[in-house]
Amino acid sequence: MPLEPSKQDKRPCVAIIGAGFAGLAATKNLADADADIILIDRRNHHIFQPLLYQVATAALSPAQIAQPTRLILRGQKNCTTALAEVSGIDPDKKVIYGPKGDLAYDYLIVATGATHTYFGHNEWASFAPGLKSIEDALSLRGRLLDAFEEAETSSDSDSQKALLTFVIVGGGPTGVEMAGAIAELARHTLPGEFRRIRTDSARILLIEAGPKALAPFPDHLSQRALQDLQDLGVEVRTGQAVTNCTAEGVYIGEEFIPARTIIWSAGVKASPAAEWLKAECDRAGRVLVNPDLSLPGHDDVFVIGDTAHLTDKNGVAVPGLAPAAERQGHYVARLIESRLQNKPAPEPFAYKDYGIMATIGRGKAVGKVGSWTFTGRLAWSLWGLVHLMPLVGFRNRMMVAGDWFWAYFTKARSVRLITVKKNDSVELK
Repeated sequence: MPLEPSKQDKRPCVAIIGAGFAGLAATKNLADADADIILIDRRNHHIFQPLLYQVATAALSPAQIAQPTRLILRGQKNCTTALAEVSGIDPDKKVIYGPKGDLAYDYLIVATGATHTYFGHNEWASFAPGLKSIEDALSLRGRLLDAFEEAETSSDSDSQKALLTFVIVGGGPTGVEMAGAIAELARHTLPGEFRRIRTDSARILLIEAGPKALAPFPDHLSQRALQDLQDLGVEVRTGQAVTNCTAEGVYIGEEFIPARTIIWSAGVKASPAAEWLKAECDRAGRVLVNPDLSLPGHDDVFVIGDTAHLTDKNGVAVPGLAPAAERQGHYVARLIESRLQNKPAPEPFAYKDYGIMATIGRGKAVGKVGSWTFTGRLAWSLWGLVHLMPLVGFRNRMMVAGDWFWAYFTKARSVRLITVKKNDSVELK
């Protein structure tokens, strides 16, 4: 079958589904294992998701934050990559099902990540797209830039106002970073390029149903982020929930705001892994796993990253962050290798909090590392360093750093290409 290991002398097969942070970390940490590794993903590239919003706001190109999976793993001789969809898993028979064939495994790592959720209103998806893939980012970039282009040629003032109104739903790090980036695009990059509209008059709203934006951050950092957003001209509304999204705008309670561009960053739900595995899950669809990240009742199946719900051995709820996902991938690789070598298993997984950061705009950011907190240019510089180092490839790091420095001094964003029109998006099923 297409997914079967190619070696004649069959070694144990470790199947890994998902080439995100968790899956890729597990794969790379199994490089020396005496096993055949098969990494399955429906896309041929690994994405650095924390910077997707910069692709969506024309600051970076897709190739700067993504690398082909085969290129990343070409030196790992015990690994085969497969561009394939998974349609089901039978943990009792130890088989993965897919349209390209079925795969029998000895160990399975499920790292299929998460997507955005509309809390039972999937009909909003075509009006308020989220941001989880390169395709999403390019579609959003097209929507943003097309809004300014349409406003330039519109002769109706109400239509112009709606076109120049941008609503971001969800005040987490992605929403805050997106709001700040759109504000800078409208106020610092585009002025002077249009003749009939003032791009700096664009209205940017950030809507958060909870009591504050950046809820995981200490109050004083959330307040600083709020002030930075307001200084950029972003209107922040907290304690108010969106009740409907349409092609014409959004409803906040009973209030209707005409807006042609709505961006969703209000929540996530896990992949269908729990359904595949017939496993118990939380409200977000994340599989409830044992302290060693194994599936209850199946110690040869591991669920990691955004697909897993875990409270570690210290009683800490592991957050859905890239560093946590990478550490889980590293841990499970060690655990599987210890079993292959008949060695004692490592202690149950423990999460170490390395801190949280969010950037608001040029020279503006907030961050917390341990008991230390940072704001302003220092936080912005640390944020840049933290996000540069995990990028795959030295060339990508240098190119991204160069673009950031260029944008910092010139306020320019050169990747302003409309390659996907706004009506090209796909509704969630």
